[in-house]
Amino acid sequence: MAKDNDTPQKKPRFSSWWIYGLIAIFLIAFQFFGSDNLASTKKTTTSELQEYLRNGDITKILIITNINQAKVFLSDEALAKDVHKDVSEKPLFPSTGSVPQYVLDYGDLQIFQNEITEIKKENNLDTIVEFDKESNVFMELLLSILPFVLIIGIWIYLMRRMSGGAGGGAGGQIFNIGKSKAKLFDEKTDTRTSFKDVAGLEGAKEEVEEIVEFLKHPDKYTSLGGKIPKGALLVGPPGTGKTLLAKAVAGEAKVPFFSLSGSDFVEMFVGVGASRVRDLFKQAKDKSPAIIFIDEIDAIGRARGKNNFTGSNDERENTLNQLLTEMDGFGTNTNVIVLAATNRADVLDKALMRAGRFDRQIYVDLPDIRERKEIFEVHLRPIKTSETLDLDFLARQTPGFSGADIANVCNEAALIAARKEKKAVGKQDFLDAVDRIVGGLEKKNKIITPEEKKTIAYHEAGHATVSWMLEHAAPLVKVTIVPRGQSLGSAWYLPEERLIVRPEQMQDEMCATLGGRAAEKVIFNKISTGALSDLEKVTKQARAMVTIYGLNDEIGNLTYYDSSGQNEYGFTKPYSEDTAQVIDQEISKLIEEQYIRAIDVLKKNKDKLIALAERLLEKEVIFKEDLVKIFGSRPFEKEFDQKGQEIVSTEKLTPEESTEENN
Repeated sequence: MAKDNDTPQKKPRFSSWWIYGLIAIFLIAFQFFGSDNLASTKKTTTSELQEYLRNGDITKILIITNINQAKVFLSDEALAKDVHKDVSEKPLFPSTGSVPQYVLDYGDLQIFQNEITEIKKENNLDTIVEFDKESNVFMELLLSILPFVLIIGIWIYLMRRMSGGAGGGAGGQIFNIGKSKAKLFDEKTDTRTSFKDVAGLEGAKEEVEEIVEFLKHPDKYTSLGGKIPKGALLVGPPGTGKTLLAKAVAGEAKVPFFSLSGSDFVEMFVGVGASRVRDLFKQAKDKSPAIIFIDEIDAIGRARGKNNFTGSNDERENTLNQLLTEMDGFGTNTNVIVLAATNRADVLDKALMRAGRFDRQIYVDLPDIRERKEIFEVHLRPIKTSETLDLDFLARQTPGFSGADIANVCNEAALIAARKEKKAVGKQDFLDAVDRIVGGLEKKNKIITPEEKKTIAYHEAGHATVSWMLEHAAPLVKVTIVPRGQSLGSAWYLPEERLIVRPEQMQDEMCATLGGRAAEKVIFNKISTGALSDLEKVTKQARAMVTIYGLNDEIGNLTYYDSSGQNEYGFTKPYSEDTAQVIDQEISKLIEEQYIRAIDVLKKNKDKLIALAERLLEKEVIFKEDLVKIFGSRPFEKEFDQKGQEIVSTEKLTPEESTEENN
């Protein structure tokens, strides 16, 4: 059968490891065959050596002093004897010098030498005794060059591992350390996330959906003279779904999607970051239209020239400069859209934020009550829940939770239900999960003295009483004196979700926060260290009122807050020492006013405070219904529907009805 000579035959790739293997075999064989290892040399003992010496069989003894070994050479007459038959045969691979017939390992050199001298004198022998040192030129040479051989071998191995196809063509690179680490999303093999999996975030989702639409139907927009945006920056707190939106874009877009992190550009070698940026955009342009997603872009996008005290060239700045050039510079391809995500937009370089690079800044905020319900619906799909579970209730119980927090609540609730061997996850499991995440793990076995427990009970009852009696304080949900996490007791509130906050609202919240220490003062006429977190909270609130929001009459309508995060004053404060004294005085004045106010509220309701603390000591955990039985309904309490509209109701909830609802 004739061969097809026109078909090019692929040449077998020659591996350099064959050369290393052959060299190693040659060196081992040379050392093995070039020595006396295969000579018919036999080991003997001291007694046998003395006997051979007395019989006159030995012509020469060569003593190797540095290895305590003696080589024994026999005469021709001795080799003819039967006793030396085993060593009379010539070696298969004779060495260049004479070959000893016997080898002896001796102990002390002086004793061994004296024994040989005495036997020679007694038998009048002319046996030659010589002294020498073992010297293997080849082994010494091998040991001297072995470290260099190992270093060269490791270097060649690393070069081959980092090789980008060296020898495979003129376009092959020597190293691929400068190549991009971006992962190319494959819709056929990778897990696919769609916009249906993204709950809430309606405005942000609409923006990114439009970007996908740009790439799918560009003529729809370019026919009117519009241009496809070059980039979109997703900004928002951690856990709000920025990366999830990017995954949804990867799942929905029918174009190549390159995904990587900002830290993937960072390397210890000079020029590697800029090289990876060039390689990334080269790959994207080759596959255009394409999308590049850079997560945590603040790793390379920080403002240049900040905190550079050494004055040296910054590798991160070189990487950023290359990114700026690729996004909007000479030779820029408009068919590549860059998506980026960060929760530190205040530290990004202004050149990166300008229009033409990131044309759109999409703010991904924490979800409101309606969006939290939608997020619960998404994360509860794989979970077996009870039929009576109210998602509106779960959404109300998780104010300020991000999408990641809600996912954690759902998972924790499922684990709690499984621990209790339930068939479905119920309402109480979700409440326990919220408590576990917000407050920490319960520590019922923590040793607390009765006096400490009483102090904690009155402290928490003070919080509950003041918050119940003030109009703008957050309504109470639950109070407990069971240690949880690092706290000895805690109170859960359901804060009103406000877009703007007024001074009286902040003052009521500060007063409720100081209610714990005020209760200790009213009941025991003593205070303790248990109010540390409370004092930290009110101090921050008071400082914000004075220095940030301009809500203080003495300071006036001034703010010392820098939203850009770039303090142009350096390490100095943006106000004088006199102003600093006024600020400190006003902060202290605000806090002391609310502390005195809390004491007044508790003195007027001291009997109710005592009743609430006694019930808390008895039950350890009390709910809103317990406060209703003691204080009655709050006259100024308002209820809102899902759209934020106030629900006007003339009926008041009785204690019996509220207890049934809680159960």
